Amino acid sequence: MLKLKRILLIAPNEMTLTPAFERAQALAGATGAELHIVAFDYVPALAVAGLLDHEAMTLAREGYLQMHRHWLEQQARFKRCIGMRVTSEVVWAKSSLANILEYVNDLHPDLVIKDSQYVPALDRAFHRPLDWRLLRECPTHLHLVTDAKTPKPSKILAAIDLSHLEELSEGLNDRILDLASTLAACCGSQLHVLNVSRWSHLRDVPFSVPTGSLDDSLSAAIEDAQQEAFDALAERYCINQTHRHSLTGTPHKVIGLFAKRNAFDMLVLGTVYHHGPERFLGDTAESILNRAPCSLMIVKPLRSFD
Repeated sequence: MLKLKRILLIAPNEMTLTPAFERAQALAGATGAELHIVAFDYVPALAVAGLLDHEAMTLAREGYLQMHRHWLEQQARFKRCIGMRVTSEVVWAKSSLANILEYVNDLHPDLVIKDSQYVPALDRAFHRPLDWRLLRECPTHLHLVTDAKTPKPSKILAAIDLSHLEELSEGLNDRILDLASTLAACCGSQLHVLNVSRWSHLRDVPFSVPTGSLDDSLSAAIEDAQQEAFDALAERYCINQTHRHSLTGTPHKVIGLFAKRNAFDMLVLGTVYHHGPERFLGDTAESILNRAPCSLMIVKPLRSFD
């Protein structure tokens, strides 16, 4: 079973307790991991004014940051009183991708948690949102928290993908189930596993899509092979037979609808990005990101920090 040793919470620059704050504290308490909270705080007006009177603005900036540090430290102290290991830091910098990635690579956490940020479709057409870029580039597991009903997840859905060779996806299905089963065990959550097969013919099933490129025998062979692999994975992680789900169709649509209809509050799925001409295998996670039915746990393949 996976052991989470250090969790990093990317806190908002507003001094307020958000769903990600509550979730990070709950997961750290349940897993016994150390929780480190960082807030990137940057006030453009203070930065510009500093060009005119550097000394005065330095004092003003430090006073502002000290107030934020005091508030974060107060939250950390509350949790230390119940035995949690919590540290905090406020950094004078924009919460940009570059700054966050630099911090993550320096700290080497096992899990990064932040609030999910909804971005309208029109805005997404002109620039890549921070969450989307973190999904691709964050070197470790990433938890994007929506309006969580409870701090601890009560129902977890692990979505695996058996349509790729294991060497192509770098053992990602095992990592998905390893993390999902760890969180379920620590939090006392129900754990379900879902595989969505793309290899389906047009039939009277609401989730299926037509694929005319396969004959019946090849389609049946592929489905049998995927089902065997699915059952083997589920058995390895002791997932109850009634909590195993195999569906067909377009993965992001099926996964999102299934998670919403069954009131899951955490969806665990993987993403792999190969640089160069090779295909990006995180398209399902990307497609779900902007219409997330619940909080997303994005699992990354095994990788050393840069």
